[in-house]
Amino acid sequence: MSILIQNIAHLFGILPAGVERLQGKEMAHVETIDDAWLSIEEGRIIDFGPMSSIPETEHFEVIDAEGGSVMPCFCDPHTHLVYAGSREQEFVDKIQGLSYAEIARRGGGILNSVDLLHRLTEQELYEQAMHRMEEIEAKGTGCVEIKSGYGLSTEDELKILRVIRRISQASRVKVVSTFLGAHAVSRAYKGRQSDYVRLVIDEMIPAVGKEGLADYIDVFCDEGFFTPEETARILKAGARYGMRPKIHADELAASGGVRVAVDHQALSVDHLESMPDEEIDLLLGTATMPTCLPGTSFFLNMPYAPARRMIDRGLGIALASDYNPGSTPSGDMKFVMSLGCIKLRLLPEEAFNAVTINAAYAMGLSHDYGSITIGKKAHLILTHPIPSLAFIPYSYTTPIIRKVLL
Repeated sequence: MSILIQNIAHLFGILPAGVERLQGKEMAHVETIDDAWLSIEEGRIIDFGPMSSIPETEHFEVIDAEGGSVMPCFCDPHTHLVYAGSREQEFVDKIQGLSYAEIARRGGGILNSVDLLHRLTEQELYEQAMHRMEEIEAKGTGCVEIKSGYGLSTEDELKILRVIRRISQASRVKVVSTFLGAHAVSRAYKGRQSDYVRLVIDEMIPAVGKEGLADYIDVFCDEGFFTPEETARILKAGARYGMRPKIHADELAASGGVRVAVDHQALSVDHLESMPDEEIDLLLGTATMPTCLPGTSFFLNMPYAPARRMIDRGLGIALASDYNPGSTPSGDMKFVMSLGCIKLRLLPEEAFNAVTINAAYAMGLSHDYGSITIGKKAHLILTHPIPSLAFIPYSYTTPIIRKVLL
């Protein structure tokens, strides 16, 4: 089907072919055409330009933007949205003063979600997760990474990853999958962390690899969770099955995870709320994308990642939602973009690039998604009329989406 969108007030996010990410000062620019049109053939962008050059419309299905804007869909490179139930009691615990770490030490947190998930069938888990997928699609997300990590046993980790595969097959949203068996130590291995690491390496990873269920591998490398040495061993094991690293690091403390990520050519290193300045230098000149999760800091009342300093030093950053039941029960990437501006001190253009092209890069997808580029997939947001790009993060609760085209 050939589609032509006309009367676009602002066409945001234009990039030339071959640009996979933006870094440093590049992030402060968003190429835009005002009063524009865009054409689509077989699901891909084939051309665009000012209305003064619009082609004849008789061969197209025409969509009239009516003065709305068009932009690439949001890309969300860090979520845990396949989970069971909810954890609002922990929300109350946090209000009453307990920290994330204190809740975890009581046996709550991740382990609560593990207990709930174990009791669900694969079909029940799939149905819950598909509701969340429909939610994020309606909010403009066109690409999403989904992690396992609420199983912590071989059987339940495989159950989650099979659900992610089913979601990928059923949803119009582009999905990549990440194995996160090393999210925490299961109750069955309490006090025996080294034995649990061996389970991940010797049993879980081969089982995941045999079924080809994961594109990436992740480890929660942080204080009270997995050490840099354990993380490195797990990443090496995953690499044998073609799983590239995307790891958690520096959320609760400076964990050494950034060094491990760089040493193992991780595609992204995520969280970074406790990242020391010297680790910024470790990332310069590497292929690893630092990914900030401001929704986590917002929900947990914890420090925000040093995104401003990273960009000022020449790094690119991505933003993600961290959609999960414990620390960020939201997949709203428009709100993440707003937090990027309000809390991370990003310019609207920097926040826009962090939730589009750079977020696509953090999933290995920026060759096909994340910008208005001829030949890329036409995963697009059509907005109601808005005055400017800055209005998107500024109007942080205003619904702006008229239509999501996937």
